[in-house]
Amino acid sequence: MEVVTEITNIEFGKMINSAASALQENADKINKLNVFPVPDGDTGTNMTLSMASGAEYERAEEDTSLSSLAKATSKGLLMGARGNSGVILSQIFRGFASSVEGKQTLTARDFADALMGGAETAYKAVMKPTEGTILTVIREAAAAANRSAKKTDDVVEVMQATLEAAEKALATTPDLLPALKEVGVVDSGGQGLVIVFQAFYGALSGEEVTSGNVDNAGLEAMIQSMHNAGVQGDLDPNDIKFSYCTEIMVDIAQGTTYEREFDYDTFYNYLADMGDSLLVINDDEVVKVHVHTENPGAVISWGTEFGALRKVKVDNMRDQQAEAAAKADAQRKSEKIKDVAVVTIATGAGMHDLFEGAGVTTVLDGEQAPSTADLVAAANGTGAKSVIIIPNDSNIFMAADQAVDLTDMPTQVVRTRTQQQGLTAMLLGYNPEGEVDTVASAMTSAISDIKSGSVTTSVRDTNINGLEIHDGDGIGIFDGEIVVAEPAADILAASKALLAKMLDEDAELVTIYYGQDASSDVADAIAEYGAELDDELEFEIHDGGQPLYPILMSVE
Repeated sequence: MEVVTEITNIEFGKMINSAASALQENADKINKLNVFPVPDGDTGTNMTLSMASGAEYERAEEDTSLSSLAKATSKGLLMGARGNSGVILSQIFRGFASSVEGKQTLTARDFADALMGGAETAYKAVMKPTEGTILTVIREAAAAANRSAKKTDDVVEVMQATLEAAEKALATTPDLLPALKEVGVVDSGGQGLVIVFQAFYGALSGEEVTSGNVDNAGLEAMIQSMHNAGVQGDLDPNDIKFSYCTEIMVDIAQGTTYEREFDYDTFYNYLADMGDSLLVINDDEVVKVHVHTENPGAVISWGTEFGALRKVKVDNMRDQQAEAAAKADAQRKSEKIKDVAVVTIATGAGMHDLFEGAGVTTVLDGEQAPSTADLVAAANGTGAKSVIIIPNDSNIFMAADQAVDLTDMPTQVVRTRTQQQGLTAMLLGYNPEGEVDTVASAMTSAISDIKSGSVTTSVRDTNINGLEIHDGDGIGIFDGEIVVAEPAADILAASKALLAKMLDEDAELVTIYYGQDASSDVADAIAEYGAELDDELEFEIHDGGQPLYPILMSVE
């Protein structure tokens, strides 16, 4: 194989976009590495969407010098980071970009130094670094790159050594983190980083990296995130460069208009000159496109040359922006500016309503973890003097922390781990007219004594915390630990057993939120059982409408 002694801007772009494509293809595989056998594993999805944002910024960067492309990738990852895994990935590329600042090409030595910078930055970003995670993988990979760069000038050899070390480190993660070993999986974030490095190696060595299957759910989340970012109440409609949000889906080599064999690069490059926010994802049968453009007709016509149109959707973003601006202006005029606004994340229509009723200014949909950019836009959109973010999920903590440094006003994070904690913080600690530091402290104190429980259905066989769990069992989770397993998806039995474990002599109030897969009858039966255990308990029941978790409970 020919020795490759430098990485140019062209190779760098291929590496980044190949990594985004590879993560898209393997998102489901990564999601299934969740330690808990619950149906909401989302590390793969979060890393996919984060990397897609980085690739989008890289493609849109007008300065095509390598250092500028690296900086754009870092910025895209920062703004698009979702979940803790996405945030750590963004920090790796932040350190990488800082190391290559001012460089037009990268030697093997430069590349190794950049990886070491990425590892160092990622470790510094985590308050209490844990080995057996993505951090271990990047540290070992960077160290191997450093050793290899001392022996060779071939960047492909260095990348190969990096990849091999990453794969080896990933295999050791269960030995470093007992929770992984107990359930027989490797770290999901580490797996995602290995896939990134595999794509990097493929791009540098000339091996073809497939674009993967169309993942409509993931793609729709990316599209919605970019579309929402482009339509904000404070943006002048005249500042929108490309008016039309255009989406098409084409059945490749089908229909009467088909005249060209599909080639990804040919298809993509034509569209890249027509606008921004471009996403093109395909498999052997279908290609799906999202682009902001001034000429949606040309996009549609281009698609028909490769096959039959299955779906066409065109939105005028200038009109949408004008409506959003008018609505935001009317809201500002009709409302007193809050001293302290609250942004939160919730799943379920009922939970949304409960948070809004408790005084939350902006409720983001939590079925897909919000990006840093989503949180920043929500905070800035409140128009308040200061903002508190309550994430209701520990997997959003790092994205929320990043948002704090990017908002237009003083912002703090109250680290609520569940929706139950979030509602308690609002009801017992929130004061819209207080000082943000004082209010955040009161909200944090309010959640110190609340216990949170949730019930769902296992999605695989496993053994954890001494419990033998089978696919389809009803499982109860108490403050982050699985403590109950009931056979045959018996949600009521699991809920009763969970409640019994949550109660103690200080318990006074039990709040039950039933979701999409439960009913008020189930909630009533849980309350009746609780009253049998302690006839002095008070109960509140709410229709939360949350997916995946039929029952949520809190005990105060």
